[in-house]
Amino acid sequence: MSSKTQPIIVIKKKGGHGGHHSGAWKVAYADFVTAMMSLFIVLWLMNQSVQVKKAVAGYFNDPKGTANLLGTTMSGTGATVTENQSDLAKLKEKLEKEIRAKKELEKLSKQIEITITPEGLRIELLEDKNGTFYQSGSAQLSGSGQELLSLLAGELKTLPNSLLIEGHTDATPYSTDITYSNWELSADRANSARRLLQEDGVRKDQVTQVRGYADQFLRVKSNPYDPSNRRISMLVRNAGADVAPAIRDGKVVDGATSAPPEKGIAADTKPAQPKGAAPEAAPVNSTAPLLTAKPPASRGLMGKLAGVLPGKK
Repeated sequence: MSSKTQPIIVIKKKGGHGGHHSGAWKVAYADFVTAMMSLFIVLWLMNQSVQVKKAVAGYFNDPKGTANLLGTTMSGTGATVTENQSDLAKLKEKLEKEIRAKKELEKLSKQIEITITPEGLRIELLEDKNGTFYQSGSAQLSGSGQELLSLLAGELKTLPNSLLIEGHTDATPYSTDITYSNWELSADRANSARRLLQEDGVRKDQVTQVRGYADQFLRVKSNPYDPSNRRISMLVRNAGADVAPAIRDGKVVDGATSAPPEKGIAADTKPAQPKGAAPEAAPVNSTAPLLTAKPPASRGLMGKLAGVLPGKK
């Protein structure tokens, strides 16, 4: 009896396939993430002030700084300066009004000068022969000086602008002791003003520089001993200002890039000793302007947001 081997039949079934897997889902996911990011940024902008909205819109319209909107430059030119000076003009008017409203300070109005410069709002407190804001030969503030600085602090602490404080003296020698001179006195007076401003609410990081110039930049050059040469100067700097002001020929040259004199003292020194008292060691100069870098221009996906911002061209 013959036997035949049964053939082995292998049946291969092709399983169902949903098609070739491509990277299309990645594109869709990226679009979804971008849309969500845009949504959150728009929601954030909706809660910002009008000034911030205009600044962001100005940047996206022209990152190089040639647009007429805010936020187009880091150097404080164009519309940025116009709005800053407009705000500072209002502050100047408000301060003058508050000073006139106080009888104790109204009589000193001629010794308080408030001017607007390209760098910002400059407030100068000028001494008279009897010592108006500081006790004679000392960094101790008088009653009038404390009252005025407290009034100024009430307004300055609400501003985002940084502050620069300078101290000046006349040419009268402080003492025969070389360890304490007009250099230390001018720096101490500027620092005493800074301390009182900060005690009354001015932020610690708001005062960026404190300088002492002694008698190097006289207000009245024809009379080095004129009492008005003894003064404290406070500069409310324009937003975005990144260059420290310099002084030439007794006047502030705003926006200059030259460094202050090497003898200028900007350290946080202790209050001055009265004339004839044992002086302390002189502080060390540590003045250095703060520089801010301009962010790189971008026209990528974030540029699409410009369409929803005010001021879109």
